[in-house]
Amino acid sequence: MTGTPARRDVAYRRFRFPEDLDLGAADGVAAGPNGLVVAEPAGRVDHTDPYSGVTAGYEQAAWTSPVVRVGFAADEIVPSWTADTPEGGWLRVEVRGWHEDAPSTDWYVLGHWAADDATIRRSSVPGQSGDDARVMVDTVCVAATTVTGWQVRVTLFRRCDAAAGPVLRTVGAVASTKAPTDLADPTDLADLADLADVAAGADCLGARGRVLDVPRYAQRLHAGGETRWGGGGDSWCSPTCVSMVLDFWDAGPTPDRYAWVEPPGPRPVVVHAARHCYDHAYAGAGNWAFNTAYAGGHGVDAFVTRLRGLAEAERFVAAGIPLILSAAFTAGQVPGLDYDTRGHLMVLVGFTADGDPVLNDPYAPDDEGVRRTVPRGPFEAAWQAGSGGIAYVVRPGSVPLPPAPAQANW
Repeated sequence: MTGTPARRDVAYRRFRFPEDLDLGAADGVAAGPNGLVVAEPAGRVDHTDPYSGVTAGYEQAAWTSPVVRVGFAADEIVPSWTADTPEGGWLRVEVRGWHEDAPSTDWYVLGHWAADDATIRRSSVPGQSGDDARVMVDTVCVAATTVTGWQVRVTLFRRCDAAAGPVLRTVGAVASTKAPTDLADPTDLADLADLADVAAGADCLGARGRVLDVPRYAQRLHAGGETRWGGGGDSWCSPTCVSMVLDFWDAGPTPDRYAWVEPPGPRPVVVHAARHCYDHAYAGAGNWAFNTAYAGGHGVDAFVTRLRGLAEAERFVAAGIPLILSAAFTAGQVPGLDYDTRGHLMVLVGFTADGDPVLNDPYAPDDEGVRRTVPRGPFEAAWQAGSGGIAYVVRPGSVPLPPAPAQANW
């Protein structure tokens, strides 16, 4: 190491329903058995979906979180949620920043979301940019203001003729400072979560030498097949990873749910996932929150957070939980990953005895080529600099999360 880096600030907070209803402000929502539901609608609106052209009338109700104070000046906020949306229901998710005793940004929309495309075409909302912040698909990027806290507001929409409405089960967000981008010497990253253990090369968590038996799915098997929902297999890293992890937990969709895929191709469950993660504004299936929301519709707990380094990731592997990580790199930057990408999702399935990460990398021509072991330092640098340490955490609620650090980021 060339020196001891400062600890990076990352903080995650989540609200679960119906337990946390009274922590925030309810406007027409009430506690249902599995989450928040529309009770006495706060209003009625007509909404025209810009991607289907369909106009319908909806009753609406909303829940606004308390201000979550993070204790530092955040650069970015990434929300995520889980919900059920029967036909006729959808959600709008908004975030705003706070500083001291007042809002320091406007409300920004992070998604018009439904689990399928029967009611609306789920989408992020492009063109949101102000002096205070801007939205980059799934992320609020703070601009010329100070944000030391955040609020989230979720509006539930129920079509006026619908038999049932949406159910909001969880919503949360991760706030963070920017990750270092100049990591020519990856040892400078030093795994900010636990500097002493990393410097000593210690395996005090039981992750090293452990590889989880996550099935191997190659996204490129779908190249040249179905091209809707983001262009096809070459672009489907995120839904392919989510499909691997859901099947690891025996929680993936049953065949009747993806029987619509015709022709079925090599693995129709991946086509199904791509369709149900697809962001019609972004025109891709890689929206972070949309992927964890899709996972959350299969009876598992799912959220997006940021980790400070692989020492934190080791805690999850030791707990038996694979992670989906987002990295960016050029060919040769990470030995063993010989292609260029501005953003690519892979499943972290374990570590070698020496601490090198073992990956299920879906960007392979076949399933056998998915499993790859890469050197720890270069991969960690590509993950932290490429996405700020983004991780999807997907696991059954019965599987405990590892103990969180003092500044909790899960």
